[in-house]
Amino acid sequence: MQVIKAIVLLLVGFVLIVKCSDIFVDAISSIASYCKMSKMMIALTIGAFGTCAPELAISFSSISSGNGDIALANVIGSCVINITLVIGMACCISPIKVKNESIKKELPILLLVTTMFSLSSVLHKVEDSSIFVLGRLDGLLYVFLFCTFMFYILSVIKAKKGVFEFFKPKYSLPKSLIYTVVCGVLIVVASDLIVDNAVELSSMLNISTKIITMTIVVIGTSLPEMTMTVIAAKKGEFDIALGNIIGTNIFNIGIVLGLPLLIYGNISSNHFSLIDMFFVLLSAVLLYVFSKNDRVLSRKEGAIFIIVFVIYYSYLFIV
Repeated sequence: MQVIKAIVLLLVGFVLIVKCSDIFVDAISSIASYCKMSKMMIALTIGAFGTCAPELAISFSSISSGNGDIALANVIGSCVINITLVIGMACCISPIKVKNESIKKELPILLLVTTMFSLSSVLHKVEDSSIFVLGRLDGLLYVFLFCTFMFYILSVIKAKKGVFEFFKPKYSLPKSLIYTVVCGVLIVVASDLIVDNAVELSSMLNISTKIITMTIVVIGTSLPEMTMTVIAAKKGEFDIALGNIIGTNIFNIGIVLGLPLLIYGNISSNHFSLIDMFFVLLSAVLLYVFSKNDRVLSRKEGAIFIIVFVIYYSYLFIV
């Protein structure tokens, strides 16, 4: 009976998150029109930060309770999945056109943040090959990088004031604001519903904690990004599709991991290796290279992203 209940609630969560993400995409597009901001700027901020709420809550809870594995799995897994699986799926459904501004600014910022995260992690791993340790200084670095990103966002908004290409909003401004808030909350609720019941279901089936964390928890909390990005790509909202992932990954490193580290101090784990960090960095490098190549993320490149995802998760199951 408990198994059936968990399955039903899991399905309810999936239906809720897909429908809310669809409305959420249209709502933030409308807000972009009324505020005379580009869709990319809205996706990099409201869209990205809203879909990161589940990861942030889990990160604070896990680090405060001394469970660094869950916090690291959230960030490492999310950074890999958001690009390889989410962007990969979106590209296979509809090739994503990348603006020149994104290639020159947003994607290099993502690459810089990801590189600094990978390097700081590798340095700690080299010092002790059996334990993965991050401390307050690392948290300070990640938060600083995030603040730099936000400074860039604000400077772009200020510089583009009055320079705007009109696009017809689907909803009125009051409705857009209400839908954004309500759907954002429901996306978080749906994600929690999915994760909680998936973990419970896996526990009943005697699946290991490591596999649960790196699969159900990480993939479950990435569902908002996944549904929002895929739906945005299908609708031809390429700025939202790409901007959501760029903003989400930067937010994951800078705030989801950086802020709890800064507040609570050191976290340690012996379940992550240099290979994990390699795939985090590889994902960001591939996204930048593929985007810069011809300013289009094609179906072929989407397939490559998915292959990288399969290789990484095959490695997780093997070890």
